[in-house]
Amino acid sequence: MLARPCPVPNSAGVYAWFFDWRLEEIPPEGLLRSFGFVLLYVGIAPGPPSASGRSSRQTLRHRLRYHFRGNAEGSTLRLSLGCLLSQSLGIELRRVGSGRRMTFGAGEQALNNWLGRNARIAWMVSDEPWKTEEYLIRTVSLPLNLDQNRHHLFHSKLSEIRRVAKARARELPIADRKDDRLSRI
Repeated sequence: MLARPCPVPNSAGVYAWFFDWRLEEIPPEGLLRSFGFVLLYVGIAPGPPSASGRSSRQTLRHRLRYHFRGNAEGSTLRLSLGCLLSQSLGIELRRVGSGRRMTFGAGEQALNNWLGRNARIAWMVSDEPWKTEEYLIRTVSLPLNLDQNRHHLFHSKLSEIRRVAKARARELPIADRKDDRLSRI
């Protein structure tokens, strides 16, 4: 994923995150498995066009690199994983910079390392990836997807875990700049 040249195409599409890990709270029914990994999340790049017809310029390569090396403020996947793994990784969501953004600060590096060890990605080029994403969320168990996925049994639990982490971050002082340095690409 991070190799040069990067094998991920610089085009629109759908991506799927497989992990060799699953929380006990995640219902195992309906989960797709492949080579010892379980599918827990799908995403797209770019998102659907706005009402005015404008679309983002993000590509599969850009979005996947951000998920791998970005921060929780710009990646709902990283936010969810960081909240779920906070105790085992020893990380905590914090307000950074002006206090409006929330990341895991220096803990983002621990999340990067965890992803490198435990995640695998598949992708598919698509001109209208939002249609495929909508179909997958409707038909496959994707416990880490929140958008369009209220029907999933894990949705309310994950939403609550994230809500509590954000509330706690708001109570804490803004993290020092040195703690934030790894949370930026």
